[in-house]
Amino acid sequence: MDEMKTIKEYVNTGDGTAGTLLIPRVILPTLIDEAEKALIPRELAAMVLGPAQIAGPTAVFNLLNANTMDIRVVGEGAEIPMDEATFTSTTVTPLKYGVAIRITREMMEDSQFPMLEWNLKVAGRRFAENENSLILTCLDGVTSTVTGGASLTVANIAEAVMDVEEYDYAATDIVIGNEALNDLRNIDVFIEAQKRGNADFLSRNIVGSIFGMNVVRFSTNAAPSSTYSKYAYVFDRSATYCIAIKRDMSVENFILPTYDMQGSCLTQRIGVVLLRANAGTQIITS
Repeated sequence: MDEMKTIKEYVNTGDGTAGTLLIPRVILPTLIDEAEKALIPRELAAMVLGPAQIAGPTAVFNLLNANTMDIRVVGEGAEIPMDEATFTSTTVTPLKYGVAIRITREMMEDSQFPMLEWNLKVAGRRFAENENSLILTCLDGVTSTVTGGASLTVANIAEAVMDVEEYDYAATDIVIGNEALNDLRNIDVFIEAQKRGNADFLSRNIVGSIFGMNVVRFSTNAAPSSTYSKYAYVFDRSATYCIAIKRDMSVENFILPTYDMQGSCLTQRIGVVLLRANAGTQIITS
């Protein structure tokens, strides 16, 4: 009895620490991944230039100025008036972004997971999220802004569409932050439109349509700041912005024998430029 009492007292310690020693534990060889963020897809850009299309450190875009050149009534025998279209240009200099990953040999030997491979996978996501942030920063430069109230309304979206159409562009897409999207999801007009439409095209990014535009969600966690959760952008994808990639994401592996380490350097040279500022409208809610 004394022996059994001793065992019982040992198991039922005040903090339970000793008791846990009797409970078998299994460490599963599975790493639970992070949530994948919703990002603005590249097909919404008017152009995506690769390294072969950018000769020097900058990319130059020539733009025809809208509504230049007039035709006039010409009287019989009168001189035909001269006029011509005018042009302008805009440039973008892709900046270099990068990260270096270093893993010790002990980490490689002792870890249950392929540490370097997982770090490379996460780094690839961060480059994609950085591109998303650059696009949103670029879209901040659009000409028109619709200032909404505490929540996004159909009237706000209709006004943004009108602002785009006033410059003869077509509103093809609306990219939207989480809070603004929540407002939209509580609007009957949006909900009823999804019931009547074909939902086969819906994905993690494209969450519906309104006024003929794709509604494309972006994660606030992949935006320049949390305030973008209240933002939305209506624009014509054929004319608004361009992505210029001087160096696509590249990986250089290395070994540091004196530190007993190995790793990889990942870099990318990328820039996003606004082509037609009046082809888009920003909607801001408070």
